[in-house]
Amino acid sequence: MTPIIKINNLKKSYEMGNIKALNGINLEIEKGDFVSIIGQSGSGKTTLLNMIGALDIADEGSVEVSGYNLNKMKNLNKFRSIEVGFIFQLHNLIPNLSSVENIEIPMYIHNYSSKERRKRALELLDLVGLKDKAETKPTKLSGGERQRVAIARALVNRPSIILADEPTGSLDSKTSKDILDLLIDLHEKENVTLIIVTHDLNIAKLANREIEVLDGQIIDSKFQGN
Repeated sequence: MTPIIKINNLKKSYEMGNIKALNGINLEIEKGDFVSIIGQSGSGKTTLLNMIGALDIADEGSVEVSGYNLNKMKNLNKFRSIEVGFIFQLHNLIPNLSSVENIEIPMYIHNYSSKERRKRALELLDLVGLKDKAETKPTKLSGGERQRVAIARALVNRPSIILADEPTGSLDSKTSKDILDLLIDLHEKENVTLIIVTHDLNIAKLANREIEVLDGQIIDSKFQGN
């Protein structure tokens, strides 16, 4: 099976090379995998996630996602809108837009009609259990509800990969469990490749594969039963 993600000798530095965020990462991830990336603050785990999602560009090495060599692509915005869905610790919803309008945003880069955008957004709100919150703005939603809207937004263009950076970091324990259960359910039903960056070892152990990063390098990669 051809890996959906192939990373070769990936290096990334900041501040004129003084901070080496990634220092020779080699990694392959298969389609449909559920992977957790753990590490201390500053270990490079978020930088690695950003590289996979084409939010940053490598200094050296290569990143291939779904057959695309990101180093050679000119239109990374289109790549991100098709192949990758992002979920962040802070939901990044636009406060003056309703739930359904927030979910529709990634679809504007494509030639969908307003009817098609709304239909897809409402389907996803139903999927994440918020069908009755379609016209509600983020300020009127709970933290867990906002994150559910963010998950629906991440799924709207049917991406093959979901990248989640500390998706439950700002939530209480019960809401965190609900969000994780939802992500795992979506991963299993949709065969979406799910990659979660977390500092929580209990979350990391839910994944099929756990990768540990330290000082910009992978120091451990293990598959685990669930």
